[in-house]
Amino acid sequence: MTDSIMSKAATMEIPINSNGDSRTLGEDDGLEQDLQQVMVSGPNLNETSIVSGGYGGTTEGIIPTSSIKGSSMHHSSSSSAMAEEATRGVAVEKFDMMKKWSMNTYKCTKQMISERFGRGSRTVDLELEAQIEVLRDTKRKYENVLRLARALTNHFYSMVQTQHALGDTFADLSQKSPELRDEFGYNAETQKLLCKNGETLLGAINFFVSSINTLVNKTMEDTLMTIKMYENARLEYDAYRADLEELNMGPRDAVTMARIDAAQQQYQVQKDKYERLRSDVTIKLKFLEENKVKVMHKQLLLFHNAISAYFAGNQQQLEQTLKQFNIKLKPPGDDKPSWLEEQ
Repeated sequence: MTDSIMSKAATMEIPINSNGDSRTLGEDDGLEQDLQQVMVSGPNLNETSIVSGGYGGTTEGIIPTSSIKGSSMHHSSSSSAMAEEATRGVAVEKFDMMKKWSMNTYKCTKQMISERFGRGSRTVDLELEAQIEVLRDTKRKYENVLRLARALTNHFYSMVQTQHALGDTFADLSQKSPELRDEFGYNAETQKLLCKNGETLLGAINFFVSSINTLVNKTMEDTLMTIKMYENARLEYDAYRADLEELNMGPRDAVTMARIDAAQQQYQVQKDKYERLRSDVTIKLKFLEENKVKVMHKQLLLFHNAISAYFAGNQQQLEQTLKQFNIKLKPPGDDKPSWLEEQ
């Protein structure tokens, strides 16, 4: 019935009179009633339902989609609220961290500028700062020793390689020049001996360089890193101390007292951190000095004995020096055999 009615409605013309009223031509009022029934029985666009059995049927089997939408919306809004709460918590935590970092940076920058222009006071440990300055000067001098020792190693290595090549050339000429066989022969043997002793000396110098490098770039650098942390803690401590002193000089109302209590707590935290790092620096400087003396005593003795033995031509003493300091040269077979190993 509905299809026939809609078909009629689609093909009819509804003229409009001058008053704007609609009227039908040659039709009874039944069509208008049928159309009204369709409009009443049809689906509500604002509240759609899943209908079983067509229009005008019983209400059994009609499932309002509003109930389904409401259930899914409830679960969705619940999970969405939890996600928003978690995101809000992370954002608040990051904001607090940023706020704390900004305040700390501001206070430290203000303190640094005040110290630089002579308007602010700073905590000074004269004895400790003198030791720190000595360490920095010592490190610069030891870095120069390390640079020169590496240069000596490179130059001496080049010399040994030249002696190696020269010995090969003398040995070859000894075979091809019968009239000068003996002269080329003992020169080749001399270069062989010098090359062997040079490789032994290189082993001692390399050990010296390695030990100095460890002392300068690891042991001393570790202590200087702790010193840097101590200096930063000192700056923070003075910044919070100056802030507390400034608050104590102001009025004593309820708001100011609350700020003074908070500043006192922060000051105490920074003071404990400063004192702990100062103690760490003192201990590390003490152990570093002991370690430096022990290491350098051994390395300087090694360097002296090895150089003296080499330039004195005392091969036995040179080898004994390496045994004394437990220095082992590269064992044969690790790389390409050297000229000495091929002979």
